[in-house]
Amino acid sequence: MNNHFQLQYEQAQKCFVLLYPEGMVQLNQSAGEIMNLCDGKNNCLDIAKILEEKFQVADLKKDVESFLDEALERKWVMYGN
Repeated sequence: MNNHFQLQYEQAQKCFVLLYPEGMVQLNQSAGEIMNLCDGKNNCLDIAKILEEKFQVADLKKDVESFLDEALERKWVMYGN
């Protein structure tokens, strides 16, 4: 995850949010679950497998890739840093 953002769970809103100097982004459940696994150790396939096991669903790789592509564009995540 980009160091300029802080991910935290907001109990009042019952969701994950990304905090940054200019404001806050409220994440839906899927985005929050993915971002919570962006720890610098898990790759896209790892994240998909963890979520597939957690939620007992299959074939999440494309959805995770799609979200991470958008998160990269928004600079929420950085690869190789």
